[in-house]
Amino acid sequence: MSTVTLNDVLKDLATDIEETARLVEGLDEQSWHTATPAPGWSIADQIAHLTFIFHLAGTAAADPEGFAKLAAGAAGDFDGAVNAALKQFNAFPPAELLGRFRALGRRSVESLAAVPADQVVPWLVNPLPPAVLASAGIMEVFGHGQDIADALGVRREPTERLRHLVFFAFLTRDFGYLSRGLTPPAAPFRIEVTAPNGELWAYGPEDATDRVCGPAEDFCLLVTRRRHRDDLALTATGEEADRWLDIAQAYRGPAGEGRAPGQFAHPHCDH
Repeated sequence: MSTVTLNDVLKDLATDIEETARLVEGLDEQSWHTATPAPGWSIADQIAHLTFIFHLAGTAAADPEGFAKLAAGAAGDFDGAVNAALKQFNAFPPAELLGRFRALGRRSVESLAAVPADQVVPWLVNPLPPAVLASAGIMEVFGHGQDIADALGVRREPTERLRHLVFFAFLTRDFGYLSRGLTPPAAPFRIEVTAPNGELWAYGPEDATDRVCGPAEDFCLLVTRRRHRDDLALTATGEEADRWLDIAQAYRGPAGEGRAPGQFAHPHCDH
């Protein structure tokens, strides 16, 4: 697989942000308050949350001291900080919230692009290379964008931009274990997923005992906990990989409720 540059990830993140903005830009005020599959979260909440994430990332890249102050407020109670941010950004009328979503999304992309190649960006737990933080942004936009698409009954076409999320989930394999107080296995997994264009994306040792295979989109829906494993065309080889399909998550902190089996019709197979 060809080497992915920071510029590639940022270009794809910018595209994902704009695609998500287009999902909501034609909605009337009432529709912004439509419930999404995330319990208690409306479409406006989803956009407000992403706007907050971009605000954090843009500040981290451009103003590390300013970020330290923001993060200090979140350190003791990240969920509390997220909820406070929802209130802060949700106070804006839809058109203004959407404007801020686009502007802060753009600012985060531009700020990450300006970070020197050999430097890391401060983040909530550990400093991260800009490309990894941008990939985390793609994960956030994919997951919350899926909630919006589900609320609107829209099917998003998967693209090759998903490869950044697949690689990010490979890097963060252990998050699902850590969020549940479990010890992650020492041996790495092999992840083999089929891209929307039919290409194979593979990470991890070829001789790994545990492997996960299937469509890239399904893998991304699993690791963002937007679909239950029963509704996805993923296969696990090895006991540990099979266990992981139940707990996979590409984000830190509480797993959340996830989704119930059969909650969504499966686009790939009839079961």
